[in-house]
Amino acid sequence: MKVAVIGLGAIGALVAGYLKSKGVPVIAVGRPEQKKAIEKEGLIIEGARGRSLVYLDVKLRLEEKVDLAIIAVKTQDIRNAIDSSREFLTGPVILSTQNGVRADKLLELMLGPENIISSIVMFGGTYVPFNKVVHNFEGNWLIGRPQGQNDAKVKEVAEFLKIAFNTFEVDNISAMKWTKVFVNFSNTLPALVGKSMQETYANLDMCKLSLGLLKEGFEIVDKLGIALANMPDFDIEKLKGLTRMPLDDAAPIYSGIMTNLSKEPLYGSILQSIKRSRVSEIDFINGEVSNQARLNNIEARLNTRVTELVHHVEAAKKFLTFAEVCEEMAKSTQLMKEDFF
Repeated sequence: MKVAVIGLGAIGALVAGYLKSKGVPVIAVGRPEQKKAIEKEGLIIEGARGRSLVYLDVKLRLEEKVDLAIIAVKTQDIRNAIDSSREFLTGPVILSTQNGVRADKLLELMLGPENIISSIVMFGGTYVPFNKVVHNFEGNWLIGRPQGQNDAKVKEVAEFLKIAFNTFEVDNISAMKWTKVFVNFSNTLPALVGKSMQETYANLDMCKLSLGLLKEGFEIVDKLGIALANMPDFDIEKLKGLTRMPLDDAAPIYSGIMTNLSKEPLYGSILQSIKRSRVSEIDFINGEVSNQARLNNIEARLNTRVTELVHHVEAAKKFLTFAEVCEEMAKSTQLMKEDFF
């Protein structure tokens, strides 16, 4: 297949770099500063698979036909990305990679449902402007139709990507994408304090608060009848089980999990956007749960407030301390600090 990767952040850069290193014809679509840096120095990949240098053909928009277009921009950037390359995106298979549950529907509205295939990325990366990415940890790449049954196109894409990634064709990917929303909850608190996952969740107060956000979120989707599905190598019931334990018992367990995700410092997607002075995807993570609660007259004090705080940090360009996060969450949600801390 001839492949276009649209978006050269952490995931897009890893995908483009690893496919190119396997001899796949790859056209990378990125920003001017990325094009300049990669054309001059190449794309540097470090981390889980060692260090490599890959030279990519970087364009500012798609200018030719391809067989597969992997959309690796954030959900909020999909419209502009599609509009700039629309001429060459009506024929190929379109593979979404976004966190949250809205991207597939948006792509269907813009390009039609026939060629849209959904995916969930479970490997992790950290983008270092403008031509470096750290591959923090390996993980599965789950692929399936967002609507209806999987077909030959899904199988073909899943098999093709196995050249560089551990891909799985899965059914019920829409329910799994809701599960991934909760996996991504862990990105939120590091974005408030401007620290890595490891630094953030070494603090047990942050662990307790993260578990509180998860517990509230699980209760909301349960009330709404939204199904969550297990993913290969990820049992959502284990995460739910942690939220049912006493916080003093659950927090050290959660801390141990989060601080051992990666040898290198791991910066979540929300924090990476804030550090680059870009709008984050918080509205599609905790904000999605908060929004669904609001539309159905369900209270979501914690997730609503943490979404507001992330937007505050985006605008103020100033991170909070651990103590300030605790104070703001307790004060603004009308909870006693003792409820969590």
